[in-house]
This record gives sequence, C-alpha cells and structure tokens, in this order.
Amino acid sequence: MMYEIGEALIGDGPELAHIDLVIGDKNSPVGTAFATNMANMSVGHTPLLAVIRPNLPVKPATLIVPKVTVQNMGDANKIFGPAQTAVGRAVADAVEEEIIPKDIVEDTVILVNVFIDPSAKDYRKIYQYNYGATKLAIKRALEGYPSVDKVLAEKDRGTHPIMGFKAMRLWNPPYLQVALDLDNEERMRSIIRDLPKRERILIEAGTPLVKKFGVEVINKIREERPGAFIIADLKTLDVGRVEVKMAADQTADAVAISGLGTNESIEKAIHECSKQGIYSILDMMNVKDIPEKLEELSLKPNIVLLHRNIDSETMRDNDNEQQSEWGNIKEIKAKLGERGLIAVAGGVTPDKVNTALSNGADIIIAGRYIIGSSDVRRAADDFLRYFPQDSDTMRLALDEDEKI
Repeated sequence: MMYEIGEALIGDGPELAHIDLVIGDKNSPVGTAFATNMANMSVGHTPLLAVIRPNLPVKPATLIVPKVTVQNMGDANKIFGPAQTAVGRAVADAVEEEIIPKDIVEDTVILVNVFIDPSAKDYRKIYQYNYGATKLAIKRALEGYPSVDKVLAEKDRGTHPIMGFKAMRLWNPPYLQVALDLDNEERMRSIIRDLPKRERILIEAGTPLVKKFGVEVINKIREERPGAFIIADLKTLDVGRVEVKMAADQTADAVAISGLGTNESIEKAIHECSKQGIYSILDMMNVKDIPEKLEELSLKPNIVLLHRNIDSETMRDNDNEQQSEWGNIKEIKAKLGERGLIAVAGGVTPDKVNTALSNGADIIIAGRYIIGSSDVRRAADDFLRYFPQDSDTMRLALDEDEKI
C-alpha cells in the first residue's frame, strides 16, 4: 500500500510556489483523505480537481487544496487558472516521464496543498513555479527524499527565508567565544558593534553584566546583533531550573552552570536547558576531578568548560598520554558522547589557539585580550586568523544530493 509525502519550494517574490503533497493508493489513508476533503468544504479553502482543460481531469486523480484563504474572485482566479493548470500538467507530465508508473494511475490519488500569496500578480510566474514545484514534490515523494541522513546533516545548517534571522546551532566547531566580563552597557554595545560579523563568533553575557543588568541584558545584546549565539554566564549553583528558564525566556542560546553544585542541582539545570531547547554548559572551575564529576552525572551537559591549569603535568604517569594546559581534553570529551563539546578559558591569547585546537578544544573563550583592546576588531581577528573560514549556514541549499 503506497502512502508517500513530498514537498518543494520554487521561485521567489510573491509568486513563489510552495507545494506539500501526499500520493497513495485509493484504498489507503490518502484515498480516505481525498474523499473526505471533497466532501467537507470550508470557506476560502474549497478543494478542486486538477484538470488539463474543462471536462478532462488529470490521472492520477488530483485534488488541489488552497493553503491561503481565498477571499475574493481575484484570489480564486489565481487558484483555478495558473495554479490549477500548473498542477494538472505537472501530474500528467510526471506520468508521461514515468516518474509515476502508468500502470498505477487508476489506483492512485494525489492531494496537493498549494500556496498562493494574495499579492501575486504575474500569472506566468505562478504557473511556472507551481508546475516545477509540483513535479519536483512528486519525484521527491516517490524517491523517499530526503533521507534521514540528509535531514540530520542539514538540521543545524539551514535557515528558512521567512524566519528573517538564523537560529544558530553549534554544528561545525571551532568557535571563538567573546566573554563580555564588564559592567558598562555602552562599552558592551561598542564592543559588539566592533566585533567582526563572523558566524564563528559566540557572545557571552559575562557574570558582571548579568549581575548588574539581570538576564534582560541578553535582549540588549540582541539589539546589536540579532542573530548572535548568546551565552548567559550564570554560574548557577542552586535553583538552576528557575535561572535557566529566566535566561531562556530572554532568548539565551546557552546557560553556564557551575560544576561545584550538587549533582541533583546540576542535573535539574541541564534538564531545564534540554526542555527549553538551549545548550547547557558545565563550568568546571575549581572542580578537582572533572572526569569523575561527569561520570557521576546521569544527565551530561552539551558543553564542558575547562579553565587553564597552570600546574598541570605535561604527561600522565599511568599511560604516558599527552595532556594540554586544560587537562586531558580527549578523555573528558569521551565522557560527553559524540556530540559533546569542550570550551577552554583562562588567559587565552592568540598564540595559544593552535595548541588548544590541536588538543581537541571546540570553543576558545577570550576575554580581556579582546574587550580590553582599543581596537576590538583587530584583537578578534588576531584569534580568527587561526580559525577555518565560516561555515555555510547561510547558504542557499541547492539539494545537490538529489539525483539528476
């Protein structure tokens, strides 16, 4: 029993086409939905059969359902005219091109949801975009596109054009985290304006800022850089759930929790971060045995923050394993799992970047070197020259993996 789902968006401007469709057997849930939609009309969303011309419905039988409310005859003309013609011809051509096998057309039905912007005016574009999007959606449905691997590879990279901003995720380290450890709002704003507009830069609302202005300072940072990934350095020790929610309500992307808290308190804060859909950072400052602390936690953080250990040995006696200035990063990362990240801090200067990255650090935290500089941009660039080029999170996805 066939029951497949397809989607495609083609074009731009008010005439762009966005098609959602299901294709399946008449005796499947798709057939039931087909008959139900025909029998249950609603004002402004009247379904219509796709036809090649009046008195000649397309095969497989195809039902068009407008996504946007049809409010007047002008809207109706766009649906019944160019959009309907486009869908009908796309289905017929899909059969002729053997995208849909001819021997199943009598037993198959298609439901097509069609988006028409009320401000669209160019009938030729409406036709062309909807034709292409319908045929592509059918092809994708029958080929099972996208694969799960494609979805997982793209989920943190892409952004929808209607969003207006990019919801940044840490999918492609390394990153440079600029710690705004100061208590002056104007200086904070000045630094943010001067920072390079790079996707590899994360902005930390340092503890002094949060203590003076509250978590509302996150919104002040957003005013200067709406799409930034913002960390609230709360150093939460207790009532973590409440503090995490407060930061999340102000659109923080991550919250720093103190590793000195009780395991129960830490786990509650990590759980709340997960619930709110933001990153949990466990700050291990003054934690004596970091691997043991992580082992004790049933819930692991997304990121572990390590502070520079000036007195650390350069070699481990028991297994001769190389250590960095921040301890054994690889051992700690192994406790976090495949997607866990390590951030390093503590007097980090540009000449330490390569050492940190080669030892497995994912996030380099810089404070005084940047925020104390008279030339913030140059100071940030001193670090960034050791980083790879920006990732392609703002690219236009071309779906280059689809078969030609």
